[in-house]
Amino acid sequence: MALDSLPAPVAACSEDDVKKTIPDEVKEDVLHTVERFNLKESTKTGSCYIARFQGKFLYLDRDDCGNVGPVCRLEYNGAGKPWGFAIYKCSDDRYDPNESWFPGSELADGTIEGALKAGMEAYG
Repeated sequence: MALDSLPAPVAACSEDDVKKTIPDEVKEDVLHTVERFNLKESTKTGSCYIARFQGKFLYLDRDDCGNVGPVCRLEYNGAGKPWGFAIYKCSDDRYDPNESWFPGSELADGTIEGALKAGMEAYG
């Protein structure tokens, strides 16, 4: 799946939600975390994550030899607070924050690395 054909990051947002964005320094930290994870895991799996930001959301997509697909969406809840997690459900073509029955769900611990690990288990 090409990046331009990924599901649109759509969420029901209030005006206050639209104003919330992930601070640039947090985005930079996220990108470093994803890069470190990719360096460590790509030799084992041949896959890597791609991070996309929109408003208060971080979308993690996975690139498997040129086939890019959505894995999960994280919601920024503020400095020092756990990230909200929503796994992408292929069956419904949407991100589901209430889905907790998938391989790796126990790894989604409110951290970026936890989400990356959970996604690898879910879509490994």
